Amino acid sequence: MGKRLRLLNTLANVVIPTMFFAALAANAVTAKPCADTRVDLRGDWGQVSFVVTLADTPKNRARGLMYVGHLPKRNGMLFIYPSESEVGFWMKNTLIPLDMLFFDAKGRMTGLHQNAQPHDLTPKFGGETVKYVLEINGGLSKVYGINEQTVLRHPALGVAGIWPCEKHR
Repeated sequence: MGKRLRLLNTLANVVIPTMFFAALAANAVTAKPCADTRVDLRGDWGQVSFVVTLADTPKNRARGLMYVGHLPKRNGMLFIYPSESEVGFWMKNTLIPLDMLFFDAKGRMTGLHQNAQPHDLTPKFGGETVKYVLEINGGLSKVYGINEQTVLRHPALGVAGIWPCEKHR
């Protein structure tokens, strides 16, 4: 009986705290700080990050992903507008299928259009309060389970975001 008690005591005092602190350290290592070149998405389905090119000028927004023949799986383009409004996207001169994820100024999803087909001139709208649009490879939102409860994190949202970037000291 004494050996069992000592074993339990050792588990309680050494092994369990060690596992707890190891888990904390693992989370600290996997937590990535915000970056202009990446967006983070999360929802009840989980979390995913995409490396992005910014389309934050009228010229870059007009060109978008036109003439792009290949987009690596976890890459995309983040369109940033000066203010919230209704924006429409079409696929003129776009060579690959895309998912379009629309977000308001707080990073809350306002619309989702899956698998927009190349060269389709039908406008795709994501609501009346769109400030950010993320374009990713067609079908990926379904693969990851991205849905309309998804939120976006990126430095462009500043302190207005539902899921803000952490401040670094």
